[in-house]
Amino acid sequence: MPSTKDFGSISGQAQRITLVLLPGMDGTGLMFDPFISAFGPDVDCRVVAYPTDRALDYAEHEAIARAALPSETPYVILGESFSGPIAIRIAASAPENLRGLVLCCSFARSPQPLLACLRPLTHVLKSGALPMWALNLLLLGRFSTAPLRSALSTTVRMVSAATMMSRMRSVIDVDVSTELSAIDVPCMYLRATEDRLVPEAAARLVQKLRPGLKMIDVQAPHGLLQTVPEVAAKLVMDFARSAIRV
Repeated sequence: MPSTKDFGSISGQAQRITLVLLPGMDGTGLMFDPFISAFGPDVDCRVVAYPTDRALDYAEHEAIARAALPSETPYVILGESFSGPIAIRIAASAPENLRGLVLCCSFARSPQPLLACLRPLTHVLKSGALPMWALNLLLLGRFSTAPLRSALSTTVRMVSAATMMSRMRSVIDVDVSTELSAIDVPCMYLRATEDRLVPEAAARLVQKLRPGLKMIDVQAPHGLLQTVPEVAAKLVMDFARSAIRV
């Protein structure tokens, strides 16, 4: 059994919770390492990993994520970037034991609508077409460090071009607005103030579609969980403690 952390108590009984982490575009979950380390050894972070060599749509990614959900333990689900729509769809279905939803630098619709014009090119582009210096700039910005650049380079090279481009097409086409509006558990959105991929408008749309969502601005780039892991971990911990008391 994975370890869990006692987040508090209700009516004198200890309440335990698991964090289910759905990864960004790379899908490996390896970039969660700094974030997970910030919690310490007693927190159960269940990382979902997607295939690195298969072109799957959002529904197929969702099926993989659902298979990893705890069956008996209360949990909070976190969808990072690409996985936000997956986390939204799962939360909208009200699975047993779900206590809250966290979205990090994510979206309910394509965050860059103009990308639709480039959709035909995603069948011929290679994921390696974007040089690592550009990825570092987009994902890490001024928060970039040698260890993070190395981890990003290693992770990106694990994922096939076809897989990456399939996920890009999914992002271009996605719209989970209806599902987001139907969610009935506490929600929090972590918005990176220096995000070069997901604009503020995408975050505000999420807030508009889900009234009551807690929006928190964090001074960070798109790779928020990687560049300011301690800040992110505290925010998620505080949210989780509150969510299980609702």
